[in-house]
Amino acid sequence: MIKINLLNSVTDRQSGTVAAVDRKISSGSSRFILMSVVVSVLLTAVIGWDVISTQMAKTAAEAELNNQKTIAAELEVVMAEQKDLEQKIASIDGRIEAIKKLRSSQAGPSAVLEAMRERIAMVPGLYLETIEQSGDGIVVKGNSPDESQVTQFGRSLEFSNGLFSNLNIETARAEVQNQNASVKTTATGEAAKVEIVNFTIKCNYTPSKAASSANGNPTTASAQAPGAAQPVQVAKN
Repeated sequence: MIKINLLNSVTDRQSGTVAAVDRKISSGSSRFILMSVVVSVLLTAVIGWDVISTQMAKTAAEAELNNQKTIAAELEVVMAEQKDLEQKIASIDGRIEAIKKLRSSQAGPSAVLEAMRERIAMVPGLYLETIEQSGDGIVVKGNSPDESQVTQFGRSLEFSNGLFSNLNIETARAEVQNQNASVKTTATGEAAKVEIVNFTIKCNYTPSKAASSANGNPTTASAQAPGAAQPVQVAKN
């Protein structure tokens, strides 16, 4: 009878395969090839990761650059708008200043007349003939039966809170015929003559003070006293 040991046959076959693999690995060339493959795989993985990370960083940097360019463009637009607004504000300020100057120059003559009217009303018997304006200069001509009234009128102009300044008064006495019907005539049939004081007042006035006076800020502190005053003629050169 023939006996066959199957267990030993399988073991022998497995031992032979393992021995063959061990022989292949134990050889120098096989180990070098295996190490080369492992190193190549690791190197490829490292290079691939470096390339991928570099590409990701490049993409992020480009996105940030585009964002900064967008912000810079928006800032440039805002700065241009701000410059345009500053120019408009400067233009408006210039117009406002021109309007103020125009109003001041327009209010000057009316304010001078109002100031003169107030002061004439405070000095009964004082009569004005003309008021001439040339630039900042004012020339007032008139007459009064009493020189003290002229002095009082000049003093009221002098103390005007800066509306009138550099006051100069010139007076001259003259005789005129009395036009009053109740006055008796002389032996020759002529009306009796009376002595009057003709005066010329030269001064300067400040337009800004005139404008404030025209807006309702009187430059005289004294109350107006009743008195007669003739209409005033204004001549502006």
